[in-house]
Amino acid sequence: MTELPDLPATELLARYRTGAVSPVDVTEAVLARIESLEPVLHALYAYDPDAARAAAKQSEARWLAGEPLGPVDGIPLTLKENIATQGTPVPLGTAATELVPAPADAPAAARIRESGGVLLAKTTMPDYGMLTSGLSSFHESTRNPWDTSRTPGGSSAGAGAAAAAGYGPLHVGTDIGGSIRLPAGWCGLVGLKPSFGRVPVDPPFPGRVAGPMTRTAADAALLMRVLSRPDARDQLCLPYTEIPWQEMDLDLAGLRIGLHTDAGAGLQVEPEVLAAVTEAARLFEAAGAIVEPVGPFLTRPMLDGLDRFWRVRACSDLAALPEQRRRRVLPYIAEWAATGAEVSGVDTYRGFAQMDVMSVAALRATERHDFVLSPVCPVSAPPADWASPVNDPATPFEHIAFTVPYNMSGQPAVSVNCGYTGEGQPIGLQLAGRRFDDLGVLRAAAAFERLRPPPRPWPTVR
Repeated sequence: MTELPDLPATELLARYRTGAVSPVDVTEAVLARIESLEPVLHALYAYDPDAARAAAKQSEARWLAGEPLGPVDGIPLTLKENIATQGTPVPLGTAATELVPAPADAPAAARIRESGGVLLAKTTMPDYGMLTSGLSSFHESTRNPWDTSRTPGGSSAGAGAAAAAGYGPLHVGTDIGGSIRLPAGWCGLVGLKPSFGRVPVDPPFPGRVAGPMTRTAADAALLMRVLSRPDARDQLCLPYTEIPWQEMDLDLAGLRIGLHTDAGAGLQVEPEVLAAVTEAARLFEAAGAIVEPVGPFLTRPMLDGLDRFWRVRACSDLAALPEQRRRRVLPYIAEWAATGAEVSGVDTYRGFAQMDVMSVAALRATERHDFVLSPVCPVSAPPADWASPVNDPATPFEHIAFTVPYNMSGQPAVSVNCGYTGEGQPIGLQLAGRRFDDLGVLRAAAAFERLRPPPRPWPTVR
């Protein structure tokens, strides 16, 4: 029998409706799972079991009265550390931050509370969210449940580890270059980077989104029903639209699907990753889709320009800190940011402009396809004490060549598991869609879940 912490949220809600199980039962089971695994995984920050128990008890009463607050009432879940919750400091993964309680809930946190979700904890992230790793100067290094010697990815590191380990079915991450999809890929999850502006965030920034990290596409769609509700604090968000998130069927016959296996820059795709993604394309084709190659469209100047601009931004942020706090920043991040001081204003602007060049290239390369398949990351998860697959601050973004273009173009993209390496590590398939077709990419992910062979059991942490 599947244990309660491993049931999807959709199944838990069905059981709540019939009274077969209660939010209190589920929350206690998830808390027991956390108590068992957290000393190894280090996925959580601001863990508050007493508050979770109180919220579960209140939810239980609502379900008994037939009056749930919203789509996730009584579901245990987590929020990434950089999503503010009232009264909890927001360290941003770094020991350099002053721990001042947040004055208010961020949009995602507010929507979760309004819907009755049972918040278990915040989840860890690396310094300033600028690593594909759980390495942090504030938190202990977060581990991947599939292999605790490896990183879960990042920057939504704790969310990835928590979801794979069964710390409840729903988790919220953020993504500005791949920070939802990369850990989702290395942890065997579904991780949606929504269209830019679909989920309100505070503060907004070009490319930045918040989105679900779950074990199933249906659970990701369920969470999007909550996260996509409007919030006036995000001046860049899309006009709110009622989307039938629960309608997940998709007819693949005749769909035009692109297969993109050469990004044009960055790391080469490992043979096992290439084979898994190519097999996924074959399964779509066998189901009636029309699969066509998509050529490389990311260039070296695009990736280097983005790196140059982000270095200057990080250098500016760190320069504003007092010296004693600046010394606490993770050395990798400090070394990477320091070179931003050498970049001229003109070169900073030219780097920033590459974000738009990248956006146009992504839109043009994918416009004739309903969906585009690619690897999430060219390589499998590196060691837990590495900052990235390259582990060199001189070349920090070689691994995000398939993910970051869709942050810049604003297109929705989702990671879904498509196989395993010879060492048993999950391989992430990215499905990107047309602008604003968030429901479409989730439907495509759900269709692939039905096409693929049954995934391996979720890991038992040792």
